[in-house]
Amino acid sequence: MNNYQKHLKQINELKGRPKLLIHICCGVCGVYPLLYLRKYFDITIYFTNSNIYPYTEFLKRLEALEEYLEYLNDSSIKLVVAPYDYEKYKEKLHIYKDEPEGRNRCKLCYTLRMDESFAYASKYRFDYCTTVMSISNRKNAEYINEIGEVLEKKYPGVKYLYADFKKGDGITMNEKLNKELKLYHQNYCGCEFSIR
Repeated sequence: MNNYQKHLKQINELKGRPKLLIHICCGVCGVYPLLYLRKYFDITIYFTNSNIYPYTEFLKRLEALEEYLEYLNDSSIKLVVAPYDYEKYKEKLHIYKDEPEGRNRCKLCYTLRMDESFAYASKYRFDYCTTVMSISNRKNAEYINEIGEVLEKKYPGVKYLYADFKKGDGITMNEKLNKELKLYHQNYCGCEFSIR
């Protein structure tokens, strides 16, 4: 198993402030990663989460992220919201609808959203691309980083920023800040199959 925290610490050696596109799935997952990464990068958040069902839930998670950005009061962080298209996701994820959480449906969902993020990063010439999904105890950082490694090859010119944000007290700090800020916290991953 790779030590993704060790990979992440290499950002201390960066020169200048590279452009980072970061996929954020919800407000609560973005708290610690944004706090940590904004010291090193010019950040644009890409909120591409058409996997979330229903649309009202998508909006709640987006509002929590916007609330956190307001709290940070950092005008250098930009937010881009991709168009919502749940039907496209449902069609692709449906094949794995009966699988338990954390299996093929989730891997496919991570891949779809990370691929959309990389495509955007490539189009707009970002130096790096990553996702905050590894902050969650319910998400497998190994899968997520393997997907990032593949996408880095698919989109040359955009480096993948390896991370396991829950390590090195990341999860502890994330939970502490979330309690203090009282951000909306969902009780399921996102798609309608995960509600069960």
